[in-house]
Parts: sequence; C-alpha cells; structure tokens
Amino acid sequence: MTTSETVITLTGLRRSYGTGRTAFEAVRGVDLAVARGELFALLGTNGAGKTSLLEVVEGIAPATAGTVEVLGHDPYRQRHQVRPRMGIMLQEAGFPADLTTAETARMWHGTLGRPRPVEQCLAMVGLSHRAGVRVSSLSGGERRRLDIALAVMGRPEILFLDEPTTGLDPQSRRNSWELVRSLLAEGTTVVLTTHYLEEAEELADRLAIMHAGEIVRSGTVADVVASEPARIRYRTVDTALTDPAELAGLPAVSATPRTGASGVEIETGDLQATLTALLVRAEQAGAVLEHLEASPASLERAFLTIAEGRGADAVPAAA
Repeated sequence: MTTSETVITLTGLRRSYGTGRTAFEAVRGVDLAVARGELFALLGTNGAGKTSLLEVVEGIAPATAGTVEVLGHDPYRQRHQVRPRMGIMLQEAGFPADLTTAETARMWHGTLGRPRPVEQCLAMVGLSHRAGVRVSSLSGGERRRLDIALAVMGRPEILFLDEPTTGLDPQSRRNSWELVRSLLAEGTTVVLTTHYLEEAEELADRLAIMHAGEIVRSGTVADVVASEPARIRYRTVDTALTDPAELAGLPAVSATPRTGASGVEIETGDLQATLTALLVRAEQAGAVLEHLEASPASLERAFLTIAEGRGADAVPAAA
C-alpha cells in the first residue's frame, strides 16, 4: 500500500553522452516522483531513455543536470548510504557459469547486511529443485528467476526490476507477478521497466511512458488510457459514410475522421454513443459496413500512438 512519502524525486533530470557536436542527450529534463510502497512502471520503446534514466536513479551514473534524490540522498555521490537499501535486477546479470544455483545465491548472500535465507529466496522463485544445478545448465527463464531471487534477497526498500519476466513461460510470469505483489504488501517500493504492457496494466499503481528522452504521459493506467480515444474502422461504398465532414457530426467524435484506401477510421471519446449513431445512419441509408471494428481505448493503443510519433504532446506529463 502506498503512502504520501516520496522515496524517489527527479527534478529537471538530464543525462548526456559525449561532448560538442557528438553529444547526445538521452534524458531531457525529466520530473518524476515515486511514493513509498507503490509500483511505478516505466515504459517506452527501445532508445526512449529508460535505461539511461534508471542508471542515474540507481546510482550507477551521475546526472548531467538536474537533481535526483533516492531515500533522501544523491544515489551517485552518496551511494554507500543508498545502495544497501536497494535491490537491482538488471536485464543481464552475468553469473559465473561454473557455480551452482545455490552457490551463486550463497555468494551473493555473503555480500548483504540482513539477507533472507538462501533456501527461502530460491523457494520464492521456484528454483529449490534446481539448487544443485550449474548456472550454465539453467534455461534462460530460470536464470531470470535467479536474478529475481538475488534482487530480493537483501530485503530492499526499493526494488528495481528491468524487464524481469523476459524469457519466462506464462506460468512463471504469473508466479513472478504474485511475488511482486507480496513484496508490495510488505511495503517495498518497486520500479519496473517492461515491454509487456499487460504486466504494467496488471501490477502498476502508476506509470510513465518515455519517448525521445522525455516523459510524455504519466498517471494511473486509467489516466493514461483515458487520454487515448477509442477507434471505429470499416469499409463501405456509401459516400455519405465516407465523407469526413458528415462523419464529424456523429456524437463524441474527437478528431476529423480519416478516409482512404484502407477505409474509414473514426476516433471517439464515447465508443458506444458514436457506434450506435453510425449503425443507425448506416441502416437508414441501407449501407453495408464491411470489416467493421470497434476498439476501446487501451494502454497498448496509447503506447503505439506515442511510438508512432503521434499525440506525444497531447497530454502533459505529471509527477
């Protein structure tokens, strides 16, 4: 359960690579706040700046400009005060191949101040039966589960999960979700990056979508979905039902309908009202609407709109 306490605060955060003409700004003035006990999902296409931003928050790299506070400290300059209170699961851990699963866990256990028992952590991710197997013999999904086990071993206050369920089968993914929920129930704050939008919808209290180094939409899943219109698509030979000016008069239409070789696309803020009026109009005209599709607003549609470079400025980012 979240509280009003903020444990991560970014103000005007920027991160650049290189200097002069070769400089590239990967993070461009991000403002963000994460509350204790919530799961915050950071979404974006490859190259959006997610990893660059997280490396600053995790204390792996300094900010080029702006400020970042994690648990009241600068995570880079005061890393020794912050790192023991974090759990970090990277996209790729690089375990020693010759160690067994249990040996790897025990090695990591020895670096922590108040760790959970090794056996408990392996059981939490369903790897107890693989404790004696060399890491080199684990499947890709099993290695991801070992990543999770080590990330939670130190009882972190903030847990960073970077693509945690990549390579997992559906059942293992669901089990991982349950593990994350149990950690949230204990008061752990979780920052998640994922390409599985279903995962973000299922777990996130709030989320942000990055594009070209900026956060262009943020809020609850419902907030972000509400910013995206529903869509109606069809084909017809009836000219009255392909005229953008005529279709713009339908209830709740939110933009000038698009028509072309691929058919008609109508965006609406009230799918039921627009679709009902469209069907009535088609019936009165004796028109046939072929390949009729009615798609409600969704997180996937909002994400794709941003990824395709449309609507990125439609909704200001919120902290």
